[in-house]
Amino acid sequence: MAQQDGPAAPGNHRGPEEHRTSTVEKGPFCSAHCSCGWRGPARRARSLARTDAEGHARV
Repeated sequence: MAQQDGPAAPGNHRGPEEHRTSTVEKGPFCSAHCSCGWRGPARRARSLARTDAEGHARV
Protein backbone atom coordinates (compact mmCIF):
# COMPACT_ATOMS: atom_id res chain seq x y z
CA MET A 1 0.00 0.00 0.00
CA ALA A 2 1.47 3.39 -0.99
CA GLN A 3 0.90 6.40 1.20
CA GLN A 4 1.74 10.03 0.43
CA ASP A 5 3.38 11.84 3.32
CA GLY A 6 4.33 15.35 4.31
CA PRO A 7 4.83 18.31 1.99
CA ALA A 8 4.80 16.15 -1.14
CA ALA A 9 1.14 15.19 -0.68
CA PRO A 10 -1.18 15.63 -3.69
CA GLY A 11 -2.28 19.21 -4.29
CA ASN A 12 0.96 20.76 -3.02
CA HIS A 13 2.64 21.12 -6.41
CA ARG A 14 5.72 23.33 -6.27
CA GLY A 15 7.34 22.57 -9.59
CA PRO A 16 8.79 19.73 -11.66
CA GLU A 17 11.90 19.40 -9.48
CA GLU A 18 9.87 18.61 -6.37
CA HIS A 19 10.50 15.23 -4.79
CA ARG A 20 7.26 13.29 -4.31
CA THR A 21 7.73 10.73 -1.59
CA SER A 22 5.58 7.83 -0.49
CA THR A 23 5.92 4.81 1.73
CA VAL A 24 5.57 1.28 0.39
CA GLU A 25 4.90 -1.77 2.53
CA LYS A 26 6.26 -5.20 1.66
CA GLY A 27 5.56 -7.85 4.24
CA PRO A 28 6.60 -6.63 7.69
CA PHE A 29 8.79 -3.88 6.20
CA CYS A 30 8.09 -0.35 5.01
CA SER A 31 10.38 1.79 2.86
CA ALA A 32 10.30 5.31 1.49
CA HIS A 33 10.29 5.84 -2.27
CA CYS A 34 10.64 9.05 -4.28
CA SER A 35 9.58 10.11 -7.75
CA CYS A 36 13.27 10.78 -8.57
CA GLY A 37 14.07 7.06 -8.19
CA TRP A 38 15.54 7.21 -4.67
CA ARG A 39 14.55 4.43 -2.26
CA GLY A 40 15.18 4.35 1.45
CA PRO A 41 16.14 1.30 3.49
CA ALA A 42 13.50 -1.21 4.60
CA ARG A 43 12.23 -0.39 8.08
CA ARG A 44 9.96 -2.24 10.47
CA ALA A 45 8.53 1.04 11.78
CA ARG A 46 6.50 3.18 9.37
CA SER A 47 7.52 6.27 11.31
CA LEU A 48 11.19 5.65 10.47
CA ALA A 49 10.36 5.23 6.77
CA ARG A 50 8.45 8.54 6.85
CA THR A 51 11.43 10.20 8.55
CA ASP A 52 13.70 8.87 5.77
CA ALA A 53 11.32 10.34 3.17
CA GLU A 54 11.20 13.72 4.90
CA GLY A 55 14.99 13.83 5.10
CA HIS A 56 15.33 13.02 1.41
CA ALA A 57 12.73 15.60 0.36
CA ARG A 58 14.70 18.35 2.15
CA VAL A 59 17.85 17.67 0.10
